[in-house]
Amino acid sequence: MPDTKAPLITQSTKQLTEQHIMHLTRQLATPAETDVLGHCLADQLVPGLIIYLHGELGVGKTALTRALLHAAGYSGHVKSPTYTLAEPYEVILSDQSVTIMHFDLYRMTSPDEFLEAGFRDVFNQSTICIVEWPENGKGVLPLPDLELFLTVAGAGRVVELRAITEKGKTCLTQLKFPPN
Repeated sequence: MPDTKAPLITQSTKQLTEQHIMHLTRQLATPAETDVLGHCLADQLVPGLIIYLHGELGVGKTALTRALLHAAGYSGHVKSPTYTLAEPYEVILSDQSVTIMHFDLYRMTSPDEFLEAGFRDVFNQSTICIVEWPENGKGVLPLPDLELFLTVAGAGRVVELRAITEKGKTCLTQLKFPPN
């Protein structure tokens, strides 16, 4: 049986040159616009997709993930996995059951905790992984397909989406998120 785990890549996305990264920046003036982004991202989900969410506490990473999960068809309660580190959600995409694993590595004190918990095995070609605070797993997490950087801007937020891989570029190219 072939190994379907994502390769371990310790290269920081900061080391990638701008010519290899496709990006898009948008203003999110209200929480409703964050929800719209989540809905638009849900339309681009494919098995094996890895998304990193960057931003300070309270900037909206979990809110964005909640909107994405609900738009993907998950109808239950979506909570921040701050204390559990990971929460799985089952959705149907293209008539196929897919697990979306939501990680929150904020409380992780060492990247080794990620490996010891067995989370590395979750990153494969059939599971979608969304990771908050990926910097706390530096060196053990696989390279993301898509990175989102959320920052506070007045009463709203600014989001920068960066496509790192071909899968991420396809996602970003097909994203139907209205311009400001």
